[in-house]
Amino acid sequence: MEKRERDIESWLLKKIKKLGGKFVKFTSPGNAGVPDRIAILPGGQVWFIELKKDGGEPSEIQKWQMQQLRKLGCNVALITGLDEARAWIWEVIG
Repeated sequence: MEKRERDIESWLLKKIKKLGGKFVKFTSPGNAGVPDRIAILPGGQVWFIELKKDGGEPSEIQKWQMQQLRKLGCNVALITGLDEARAWIWEVIG
């Protein structure tokens, strides 16, 4: 069954909290397209995360915002679907 974006967000929130981190909603008034969440992980890792359901694609402004963050040296992840969320946790946390 295909998961909705909010289901993936909820799964990541629980997983990151269990690992001792924080998973906060990111809003920036007047700054459209910023990633959905910021993951603050043990050890000081900070990630800007854009979430999409399976098959979802970021808008052009979202792609631009992620590119700008990467240019600044930030960790940025586009997570599409629950399988990618699981893979991201495995890759980042181990």
